[in-house]
Amino acid sequence: MLTDHQLNAFREQLQTAKTELEQRFGENGHFGLESGHPHDTVGELSSYDNHPGDEGTELYEREKDVALNEHAEEELSDINRALMAIEKGTYGKCEICGTDIPAERLEAIPSATTCKEHSPNQSISSDRPIEEEVLSPPFGRFTSDDKDSVAFDAEDAYQETASFGSSESPSDFEYPMEDYEDAYIESDERIGYVEDYENFAGTDIEGKNVTIYPNDEHEKYEDALDEEGIMTSFGDLPASEKERYTD
Repeated sequence: MLTDHQLNAFREQLQTAKTELEQRFGENGHFGLESGHPHDTVGELSSYDNHPGDEGTELYEREKDVALNEHAEEELSDINRALMAIEKGTYGKCEICGTDIPAERLEAIPSATTCKEHSPNQSISSDRPIEEEVLSPPFGRFTSDDKDSVAFDAEDAYQETASFGSSESPSDFEYPMEDYEDAYIESDERIGYVEDYENFAGTDIEGKNVTIYPNDEHEKYEDALDEEGIMTSFGDLPASEKERYTD
């Protein structure tokens, strides 16, 4: 049972939140949805001379505004329901089973009008975007593995995105890397080449005149060979070739 002091505190919180939401709706016109057409929000008169990429960006922004507006309107509706419950004297009791709602739950969600057991939307949807029926395979759901594929698939797309940064740090991995720039799955995977020496070895257009271009990758490659005592990454050279090479 809530005390009068607690009830007044919750009423004040709800009124403040309601005022802020209504003020936000008034300032941004329900996230720009009161405009007659998406073009009104960007100052365009027509789609006729716009690039498809620009049209796609505007569509995405419009969809985002719709989602934000629906979320805010639902929040405002919950606040109004809670305020109505306060006026009726039923606030703090579950509107489904009638049991007292714990004060801790109301402190976290003042607009709650049900107990935890009867809160709406408890199930997690397993629906997937309809586009995945077309994009998969190789896109859609995937698992990281050690299989190499020439095609650019969903795993490559994830790695490309993760290379720009994620919430993971070197300490989150079983074998921590040295640099935060490499803090993503299979960051050491070769991109655009197969063998390490392709980073520093080159030929002319006819495949002749092999030239080595010294760089950090070349030094690492040489150090790895020296450590193993071999001449190539795929094993030692035959005696006849090795003698000619060392000479």
